[in-house]
Amino acid sequence: AITLVESSHPGKRKRGQIVASSISRHLRRQQTGRSFRIGLTGPPGAGKSTFIEMFGSFLTSSRSQRLAVLAVDPSSSTTGGSLLGDRTRMPQLSRDPNAYIRPSPSSGALGGVTRSTSETILLCEGAGYDVVLVETVGVGQSEFIVSDMVDMFILIVPPASGDELQGLKRGVIELVDLVLVNKADGDLLPAARRMKAEYTSALKLLRKRSSVWHPDVLMVSSLESKYGDQVWKVALDFKKKMEESGKLFLKRSNQQNACMWDYIKNEIMTSFRHHPAIQSQIHHYERLVTSGDMTPSVAADELLESFMTRH
Repeated sequence: AITLVESSHPGKRKRGQIVASSISRHLRRQQTGRSFRIGLTGPPGAGKSTFIEMFGSFLTSSRSQRLAVLAVDPSSSTTGGSLLGDRTRMPQLSRDPNAYIRPSPSSGALGGVTRSTSETILLCEGAGYDVVLVETVGVGQSEFIVSDMVDMFILIVPPASGDELQGLKRGVIELVDLVLVNKADGDLLPAARRMKAEYTSALKLLRKRSSVWHPDVLMVSSLESKYGDQVWKVALDFKKKMEESGKLFLKRSNQQNACMWDYIKNEIMTSFRHHPAIQSQIHHYERLVTSGDMTPSVAADELLESFMTRH
């Protein structure tokens, strides 16, 4: 079913959407099977996959949770291929009968997540998974779209200089519910302490997004399973407060609408790019814009007018 919703073939994708819609109606009628959705993001080298290996193994072995990991890989802009290496970076979890790892290429989708990720999450819920982890591509201004798909959004960072904090604090950090300073062990422990203090200070300066939850900063090491327990306790506390206040239900309802509009934008852009009238003119307009003979806004207006009059 996941292969169907991820497919670029209209017929196959339509069949996948029918399955997803049936599962959504079933879950709403039963009021059961709602997974805890957690998004994970962070810069390259933060150790996201290593953390998921440790955290996921803790959940399945110590907390008897069924876990689904949706690891969204970057697609090459040249070949369209992706790395899909998350299974090799999670050897223990990939052999766990209570865990399911699904690497999916992002296909250049805005936000680093595939446009079908929300439906894939729904399919995992229907299959009875208790926790769904969504690991996204790197960190960037388009990356935080994942926050519109999950219940809790976690940023994982390595011990680093303040320069990295400067690059993050006006983007992803404004949306996080929890910051994890990873690799807090050995010689990196002092640097991890400094990073924790910097992120704690930065979070205090940001406008509070929720009346029931204020983002916390934890130091963790993916080499020790005890940190899995610490993170899980914070995650459950977040979930409890959001559920009791009714904000989790409201958040998911708003996410459904946001997902619908995101899908519409993607479909319109796909239709625009593949329209014969646009394909025959696009390179001409790109040359005009590149040479400075036409401004981007004028080129865009003329292309859009051509698209709308011939569509």
